[in-house]
Amino acid sequence: MLQKDIEKILITENQIRDRVKTIGENISKDYADKELVLVSILRGGLIFLADLLRAITIPVTIDFMAISSYGGYAESSGVVQLIKDLGEPVLGKNVLLVEDIIDTGLTLNYLMQSLKAKQPLTLEVCTLLDKSVRRIVDLDLAYKGFDVPDLFVVGYGLDFNQKYRNLPFIGVLREDVIQR
Repeated sequence: MLQKDIEKILITENQIRDRVKTIGENISKDYADKELVLVSILRGGLIFLADLLRAITIPVTIDFMAISSYGGYAESSGVVQLIKDLGEPVLGKNVLLVEDIIDTGLTLNYLMQSLKAKQPLTLEVCTLLDKSVRRIVDLDLAYKGFDVPDLFVVGYGLDFNQKYRNLPFIGVLREDVIQR
């Protein structure tokens, strides 16, 4: 039923699975013998985090933050609101911020500043999708899944009005669905 709203599949389920496995292997190698905390941004990053967590072969802990910058619209409002902060301190720990998608970088920049204030030992970013064509803020991404064009994408945790997160692929939402 949800698939009828998808114009085209941009990244298949198999492509996602293979790339997440590779990212997990790289993280495991890079953080071998180090304490690592994965911080996921709710709600979109949850599915990526779950699969990434299973692809990582070293001990890790997880925590969550929740923010709002869209307010039910297709475009970010530019105003970031912290809804849920970390549950555990990250002082002196290696932190990997796990994001579903990064576009302008404004939200990520806000999150990075918030996390840096908590004084982690290291702070890096892992994103499934990078929409760099919309980038406003220069960011360093340690791990990246896929570059995506400037299209409205849903699936694999990404939503539109809280729908489509459960699609196993990344798809382009039809324009008429966005306009409704």
